[in-house]
Amino acid sequence: MSKLQLSRNLEIHYEEIGTGRPLLFIHGVWCSGRYFRKQLSELGKIYRVIAIDLRGHGESTHINDGHTMAVYAQDLCEFIEKKKLNDVVLSGWSMGCMVIWDYFKQFGNKNVSGTILIDQSPSDFKWPDWDCGVFDLQSLTNFMAEVQTDREKVFRNFISMLFSELPAEEDFEWMLQECMRIPATIASSVLFDQTMQDYRDSLYKVNVPTLVISGGIEGKLLPIESIKYVHENIRNSKFSIFENSNHCPFYEETERFNKEVELFVNSI
Repeated sequence: MSKLQLSRNLEIHYEEIGTGRPLLFIHGVWCSGRYFRKQLSELGKIYRVIAIDLRGHGESTHINDGHTMAVYAQDLCEFIEKKKLNDVVLSGWSMGCMVIWDYFKQFGNKNVSGTILIDQSPSDFKWPDWDCGVFDLQSLTNFMAEVQTDREKVFRNFISMLFSELPAEEDFEWMLQECMRIPATIASSVLFDQTMQDYRDSLYKVNVPTLVISGGIEGKLLPIESIKYVHENIRNSKFSIFENSNHCPFYEETERFNKEVELFVNSI
């Protein structure tokens, strides 16, 4: 476990295993790099695998400001530069995909040779012309209020929604504790910014080889068609459905996930 000092009094916590081509994992909202421990241990035998904690998450500094996708992308760019990483494959899960899309909006494909996008639609909000969102304004407002009044209950329900079957009790508990590290103020602000983003008109900016992955169970957290939209709007991307997964294919179908990542990274 290591920490890297960035500007703005920010320390980014990360785990790093292996040598060779950098493969950098970016977690979802309220989570941490710890979710990718099975990728660190296995893919770290082949690549230089790095899993970061975004600002305010995990063991990174719980700084009160900057909890937007744009600032997270700036932190990511600074991290890559300070670590002197080149030819990076960025792998984002859930909100981590939005961080990658904002990275391409701001910095293009600087130091990046490929992306892996895991189960994220271009927008989580139900816009008039987008019915694949998770929230409308009322449900988002209610959810943010619940974060302020009983965040443990919210986090327990949140973790339960990520999987087709509940994780083992010991895994559920460490996932809950990772969420509970985050103060309610940060949890609410990042949820709002993530939800109100709309990257439909920005997906074309991803101009490197890309693998788009979707969970495939019926009634999953995000509609499969919303993930397929990402694939259809990133030129020459590949699309893969993990039929036995909800929102976390890397956890629920680890062996297959790691193999597909290996094949994809070796192909670019």
